[in-house]
Amino acid sequence: MGILDFSFNKKQKKQSDEQHCEPLLYCELEKNISYMKSRFGGSADFTVRRLLLSDSTDAAIITMEGMSNKESIALSITNPIMEFNFKKHSENKIDLIESRVLSASEIVRVIDFSQAFTLVMSGFTLFLVDGCDIALAIGVQGFSFRGISESETDVVQRGSREGFSEPLRINMTLVRRRLKTPDLRFESMQIGTDTKTDIALCYLDSAVSKDILDELKRRLKAVPLKNILAAGYLVPFLDRKGDLSLFSGVGVTERPDTVCGKISEGRIAVLIDGTPSVLIVPYLFVENFQTIDDYSNRAYFASLTRILKYIAFFVAVFTPGMYVAVACYNPELFPQGILNKVASSVAQTPFSVFTEILLIHFIYEIMREAGLRLPRPLGHAVSIVGALVLGETAVSSGLIGAPTLMVVAITAISSYVIPDLYPAVAVLRISFIVAGGVAGLFGITLLFCAVLINMCAKKSFGVPYMSPLSPFSFFGMRDTIIRAGWRVLAKRQSLIQNQKGSEAESEEE
Repeated sequence: MGILDFSFNKKQKKQSDEQHCEPLLYCELEKNISYMKSRFGGSADFTVRRLLLSDSTDAAIITMEGMSNKESIALSITNPIMEFNFKKHSENKIDLIESRVLSASEIVRVIDFSQAFTLVMSGFTLFLVDGCDIALAIGVQGFSFRGISESETDVVQRGSREGFSEPLRINMTLVRRRLKTPDLRFESMQIGTDTKTDIALCYLDSAVSKDILDELKRRLKAVPLKNILAAGYLVPFLDRKGDLSLFSGVGVTERPDTVCGKISEGRIAVLIDGTPSVLIVPYLFVENFQTIDDYSNRAYFASLTRILKYIAFFVAVFTPGMYVAVACYNPELFPQGILNKVASSVAQTPFSVFTEILLIHFIYEIMREAGLRLPRPLGHAVSIVGALVLGETAVSSGLIGAPTLMVVAITAISSYVIPDLYPAVAVLRISFIVAGGVAGLFGITLLFCAVLINMCAKKSFGVPYMSPLSPFSFFGMRDTIIRAGWRVLAKRQSLIQNQKGSEAESEEE
């Protein structure tokens, strides 16, 4: 079974649950060690360090190689236990070690193998004593991870240079540092039957909607995946069931300051162990055009850049389709000078305008994927080759017209102004090209109405996705197309659950 086979039916789920139902710990040390060795199947990173206590009682320290800090194990566990005189005490050894011997700050009592496996594979050190059916899991994690650095996807000119990292606890700390209020809550969960990925729901208790929080928990508990290896695995399960929209009601960010701003408005952030991407729900369409720089600059400049983003979105989606529709069905709509250029270009190229647009977009998407996946030096080489092929050779050879190439270039540049919407923009752009080539302006109008109706009908956890545009809210428009000054924004806080048309939403599985 490959790593891409994530889903399984109810029968497979029942078999998986039975397979992962682990027994309670035994009193005999050797039976505990033997069972754990058999479950790991002789894995090379499973290590057992046997100890002999001062009263001649056998004990063992179990770790996963590379997951725990060896120096912390020696200082916090091994040395204190070996130096302690157990002959002078008659208490239960586990209670004695937990209360009087160990100096670690995080100690968890373990009673079954399922909990033991989860904690050991999370970096805890498991301490077992012969004659005790309870073990101690000591938090001495020491695995390697990428340090805190600037996010490469959410780049800002003014603001923090800190971005989320992969470890969950570090990401929680980055949020706590910025919101020093006891209202900030972190709720831990585990999802994924195989990976048992730790996630944390982050929200402000004084601002969050309890209905949205309960619905989010219900959807997360119902996720049927075996493996959770990236934030994108959860997005389809957090969107509304049966949602056929190209747009998602779940936001993604790698910036702690963005998360703090969102949860201050009543939203909930989902932090996932092993990935720097944090999910935000509910998420609205207008938020794709907002960045942290908008609130660092003066209101007039932030409003200008936001208007440019909206214009770029419409240019990226509609320009190629409109060009195809007008050139093929209504050329009289072109100004005389442009019409002469387009007619001359079409006469000199072997393909129709519709075929040219589709061909260039196909080549462009291939170049984009190659530039993203290749190492950076090779990525620059691909860009240079693409510029030569599309910009010089294709036009000079007469295969592609210059006006068509110009339309595609403007479209490509505009689509990068709003990177969060690029997947939806890419699909919509191709759809409008096909609609314009098949049915002209009438086809584009029909498709636009269908997309608009779909977006207006979409909800994210009961909140209308197009809020505050539809339903219209004058109060919400102060931070939508234009951005009001901080003196206006600070007068009254806007909470996501107060958007007009918001209601509790639940779906039957």
